[in-house]
Amino acid sequence: MEQQLQQTLLQKNFTDILGQGNAKQQLKSALLMGRHVIIVGRPGIGKTTLAKNVAELLPAIEVNDCGYNCSGKAICPGCKTGKKAGRKKISGRERFVRVQGSPDLTSEDLLGDIDPIKALKFGPASVEAFSPGKIFRANNGILFFDEVNRCPAKLQNALLQVLEEKKATIGSYSMDFDADFIFIGTLNPHDSTTENLSEVFLDRCDLVYMTYPETLELESQIVAEKGKSKIEFPGELLTSMVGFVRELRSNSKLEKLPSVRASIGLYERAQANALLDGRNKAELQDVKDALISVLAHRIELKPSAKYTETAKEFLEEQINERFGAASGEYG
Repeated sequence: MEQQLQQTLLQKNFTDILGQGNAKQQLKSALLMGRHVIIVGRPGIGKTTLAKNVAELLPAIEVNDCGYNCSGKAICPGCKTGKKAGRKKISGRERFVRVQGSPDLTSEDLLGDIDPIKALKFGPASVEAFSPGKIFRANNGILFFDEVNRCPAKLQNALLQVLEEKKATIGSYSMDFDADFIFIGTLNPHDSTTENLSEVFLDRCDLVYMTYPETLELESQIVAEKGKSKIEFPGELLTSMVGFVRELRSNSKLEKLPSVRASIGLYERAQANALLDGRNKAELQDVKDALISVLAHRIELKPSAKYTETAKEFLEEQINERFGAASGEYG
């Protein structure tokens, strides 16, 4: 698994995300040594896209057609007990298993559990009675854990052994179950509604930090490429619109900042406004009409500013300062 990924990383680069040169280099460096990684950054900056790009770099491999990618070493109950399975070829994308972090997620969801019907037939401690969890489906691939800090501490603890030893000891079983995968998690450190990751969990991972797009030109390019394009959108208007979002990120009154998704949202909504008005070219007024709807819930004022104005009032003030009352000026 590690050797396959190493060879590919030396020959190819991440192409699904623009910019983020330092994050890409750090991620490649960690993956070259088969190290587990947590990508850290605010929402909407491409953490998931970057992780998925790793799967695109994985070469296709031949495995047992058992659902758990058993190859040279059997890891699932069927293959462990000698049950014959066909062979199939799976792509890198098929070797990418995503888990969405949630307080409701349990260790049984990840590691697996005993099937009561099979336990009655084969015995509660038999291999046949075990139903592998999602991490075993990532065998010989990537386990992508989106928003890992949304999971409870109990679930973090359940992952410790498999991250360190590539083995999991399940309940009353006397044997270990192997799982050969690389773990890639994402983490938004500014989300106050989540669990803290324990020191022992973090000690098993390297952290790669992502930022907002490095330049105005780069973010404008991302918006134009990733957003839906229905009508003409003047380049000057795009630059002005993205520049406004970027200025908000540096505003000292804001605690929660608008993401690149906000820029893309404005790009798409402005076009929709023009279409509804019977035009095939976006104008400044179309952007202004979308600003509150797209941005007000994506920002949050610092406690010191919340007492004097709402997020909507703050935005209205910033819109007037930047664009003025006239609809024909880009500002």
